[in-house]
Amino acid sequence: MQLPIVVGVDGSEGSLRALDWAAAESARSRLPLRVVHASLWEHYEGMRPTFDTGRPAEQILAEHLVASAQERVHRLHAEVRVVADVQPEDPVNALVRESHEAALVVLGSRGRGRIAGMLLGSVSLAVAGRSHCPVVVIPAAAPNAQPKPGRVVVGIGDAPGPSAAARFALAQAAARHGELIAVRAWRCPAHETADHPLLAGSPASAHRRQAEEHLEDVLAVLERTESETDVHRSVVQGPAHQVIIEEAEGAELLVVGARRADGHHGPHLGPVNHAVLHYASCPVAVVPDTH
Repeated sequence: MQLPIVVGVDGSEGSLRALDWAAAESARSRLPLRVVHASLWEHYEGMRPTFDTGRPAEQILAEHLVASAQERVHRLHAEVRVVADVQPEDPVNALVRESHEAALVVLGSRGRGRIAGMLLGSVSLAVAGRSHCPVVVIPAAAPNAQPKPGRVVVGIGDAPGPSAAARFALAQAAARHGELIAVRAWRCPAHETADHPLLAGSPASAHRRQAEEHLEDVLAVLERTESETDVHRSVVQGPAHQVIIEEAEGAELLVVGARRADGHHGPHLGPVNHAVLHYASCPVAVVPDTH
């Protein structure tokens, strides 16, 4: 059975951008698309006017919203198999549950209501941190320039082998007949000196060499799984979040991992995840390390 791409919609401009991206991804990957709107409208039942059907007005509006989303998908990509669902539930809980049986969950970076003015909507952030499958967050604004077709960027962390995020990124690049840019950031602690017992030569040179060797070790394993895709190395000095965001300029997709930490029920979003979700100019895929 093919797992669907799930896209959350709430009627905002951001969710329309997410819907369009998810529809295009469904057409490219030939996966079905599932449009989901979740809202706690029953909380307001009796406080809002109803129509002749006896159903809450909010429910009727929600059904109209997902029907309009279906029509939009059919206009853009007639070949996509699309279904829609309205759920009287907290949107975070609903989308996290959907992630158990989804290939991807796609969301806009901003929602409607009081969170609309924030850099990143609370629903997007919460779902990205708890999802069981990769979550793609679509930025609120279009990039200043057209991205290079097929370019996928992935941040490589400290794990000794290819992470779930690295494998997902390579698969995405291969499916797009594009290229993968593997980015490894490194920094030289200010307190280290050239006579550190573990460092030969200048501290900066040693840290850069260690970063290069680590990246090569990871990619040596990764490239054996997909030898047809061009994989480029980028080893850059600087804070990881800043390096990754800058390297992702002009990319179709930026991929980062979410590590399952002790004491957390699900993946934990660290500072790098938060930074790229807030400031990257391209869609960001957050991949749980258990994927």
